[in-house]
Amino acid sequence: MTEFELLGPRAHGPACGSAVLKASAEDFQVDEVLDIPLAGEGEHLWLWVEKRGLNTEEAAKRIARAAGVPLRLISYAGLKDRQALTRQWFSLHLPGKLDPDLSAAQDASLSVLKQVRHSRKLQRGAHAANGFILRLTQLSADTEALERRLQQIAAQGIPNYYGLQRFGHEGGNLAHARHLAAARSLPEKRNVRSRLLSAVRSYLFNRTLAARVTAGSWNRAQPGDLLAFTDSRSFFVAGAAECADPRLARLDLHPTGPLWGVGASPAVGAVQQLEQELVGDEGDLLEWLAEAGLQHERRILRLPIGGLTWHYPEPDILQLEFVLPAGCFATALVRELVDLLPAGQTDNPCVF
Repeated sequence: MTEFELLGPRAHGPACGSAVLKASAEDFQVDEVLDIPLAGEGEHLWLWVEKRGLNTEEAAKRIARAAGVPLRLISYAGLKDRQALTRQWFSLHLPGKLDPDLSAAQDASLSVLKQVRHSRKLQRGAHAANGFILRLTQLSADTEALERRLQQIAAQGIPNYYGLQRFGHEGGNLAHARHLAAARSLPEKRNVRSRLLSAVRSYLFNRTLAARVTAGSWNRAQPGDLLAFTDSRSFFVAGAAECADPRLARLDLHPTGPLWGVGASPAVGAVQQLEQELVGDEGDLLEWLAEAGLQHERRILRLPIGGLTWHYPEPDILQLEFVLPAGCFATALVRELVDLLPAGQTDNPCVF
C-alpha cells in the first residue's frame, strides 16, 4: 500500500517544501514525561535509560541479560524509535534482591542515567506524554509559508494519524495481519500479536480520520460524535449543546474515531453510519480484532501540539520542540509541514 493509503490527506494544505529527518539520532530526540512519584523503595527497580540506534525491545533484552533476570520481568511504558536519541523508563521486578550491576548492558548506545526503587512495576501506557526535539535538516522551503503553517498548527492542531512506522516496512505489518485474519489465526508470541493487532486498528482508524479530513470535519464536532478530552480515554455523545462547547475551540475537547474491537460503533446517527460504511469491506479484519478479544475504544481525531516552539539554528535547519500525549506520532506534525527526503538526498521527496 502507498503512504497516502495508509495515512490519508493533509489537513493544512500542500507541503511547504522538503527536508531530511533523522540524518543523525540527535535529530529526533524523545523524552518520556512521567508524572508518577517514585517511592524510593520496593520490589521494582525503575531505570531512566538513554538509548540511541536501539529500539525498546532490544534495550529490554540487554537490561535483562545484564541483570540476570527473565525478559518477562522487564517492563516499559511505550515503544520508542530505533533511529533516535530517546530517554525512557524501564522497570525490573527484583523481589528480595539487591540492585544488579548493569554495566554489561551499557555502551555508546545505552546508558542508565538514574535508578530508583518503587513498589509497583511500570505499566504500558503509564507515561503521560512525550517531549520531542526534532531537527529538520537540508531544509528547502518557502519560509514565509512555513511560518504561517506553524502558526496555524499551533492554533488549530493536526489530524491525529498513526504514523507509517506503525505499519512496518512498506506496510508489512498490515499485510501479515491480513494473511492471518483470512486464516482466522493469531500469532502465539505476545509481542507479535500485539504489533499486528495494533497495525490493523491503526489502519482502520486512519481511514476514518482521512474521510473526516476530506470532509473538513476532523476538527469540529457534529451531532452523534463521541467526544473526549485530550488526555482521557472516556467519551460521551455530542448533541447540539455539546457541539457548541467552548472547550472544543480551546483544543481541550475533540471528536473521536473508532479503535475497532467487539461490536458496532457506539457513535450515533450519521456518524455511526459513516464509521460502519468506511470499514464495510474489511469484514475479515473486524472479525479478527473481535476474536482477539479487543474492546471498542476511541482516539481523538484532532491532536493539539503542546508548547510548540521553533527556530532556525542554521538557514537550512528547522528545530521544533513540542509535547504530545502518549501514543501520538511526531511524524504526523512533520508531514503537515514538509515532504521528507531520505538522508543524503536532495530531491525526489517521500510524499505522504
